[in-house]
Amino acid sequence: MLDLTKIAGQIPSISQHLQKEALVSRQRIERAQEIQQETIVRQEILIEELDTWRDRIIFAAATPIEPLDSAIDIPAAPYQHSVFASDGSQISPSHHEIAYCYLINVGRVMLHYGQSLHPLLDSLPEVFYEQKDLYIPKHWGVRLEEWMGYKRTVSEAQMLADMACQWVLPPGSHQEIPNLAMVDGSLIYWFLDGLPLEAREQILPPILSAWEQLRVTKIPLMGYVSASRSTEGINFLRLQTCPYEHPNCVANCGDLDDKYPCQTVTPLRDATFWSYYLQPGQRSPMYRSNLKILELYEETQRVHFCYVNVGSEIARIEVPQWLVEDTELFDQSLSLMLAQVHKGYGYPVALAESHNQAVVRGSDRNRFFSLLEQQLIRAGIKNIGTSYKEARKRGSIA
Repeated sequence: MLDLTKIAGQIPSISQHLQKEALVSRQRIERAQEIQQETIVRQEILIEELDTWRDRIIFAAATPIEPLDSAIDIPAAPYQHSVFASDGSQISPSHHEIAYCYLINVGRVMLHYGQSLHPLLDSLPEVFYEQKDLYIPKHWGVRLEEWMGYKRTVSEAQMLADMACQWVLPPGSHQEIPNLAMVDGSLIYWFLDGLPLEAREQILPPILSAWEQLRVTKIPLMGYVSASRSTEGINFLRLQTCPYEHPNCVANCGDLDDKYPCQTVTPLRDATFWSYYLQPGQRSPMYRSNLKILELYEETQRVHFCYVNVGSEIARIEVPQWLVEDTELFDQSLSLMLAQVHKGYGYPVALAESHNQAVVRGSDRNRFFSLLEQQLIRAGIKNIGTSYKEARKRGSIA
């Protein structure tokens, strides 16, 4: 139990610290705005330098593919449209339970507007109990809890693609109705970088295959990143502040252990910067992410992103390259996303509902293991039960 009276004295110092941080952040913003104006004039030159010296630049800088001073209005959403979303949750394995297994539950949502159709709100659970699911990840040095998260990401992508394509594909059905497939979070899977090749081959290809289904069916895919901490956009400005003839970080700054000379506005976040430029309903220029992990993706699936003032926050919106190349479809997708945020009072309603469908509560966990216990007893398995530690934790006498 948390004793609030014992931490009450620490609260004033926290507020004073945040007040100082706000002042420093404002100074960084002003400096970044000055550099932005200088960068606009040399944007094409800096893009060429980034492409030339990318393998010797030690920070992740995205490439703007539109003018840096862009603040583009997002059009209104069409009256008739459909939105698909998926999200996942899990029950982690425990040696203290009656059986060592885990469960992944993926929530699915399909919402229709202006069509007089019922929505789909459900979840699809799957239990993993075989040796290959429980112990093989250890051979790759991957903890089982982490592997569960990776498997869940695959299930979310596959179920999203299956749901959307089955709705749109049948002849004469809903191919002409604008639609959008949304996921909560980034389309850039950073965790792949640290995985062995054999483990990676079980995660990334199924995800890209699901994305390809969406591309072939012309269903836009969008990742909605709330409270983004990314600095990829701001890092492009560091090319302008580089004091050397060429941005060769390895040769020029490789022996520095402290702050680099181009770090004049870091650690400013992209979302914070664009909050001073964008009005509600506007987006920033598009950027192409140059993260090395994206070299594993198909060319058409390389991730691009922009920032959108959705009213409640500056959200980072990520889409695959093929969608950016279809300007009309991309603009339509942004309009559907913004409509979802408005309907959800600050957060896309389809994503919120898919989370609600997926979440596994404590009571759900207890019912799952109770059902499993009954089945084991029917099968004639004896000595079934939780460990004494687990039993005592559930029934505290304090």
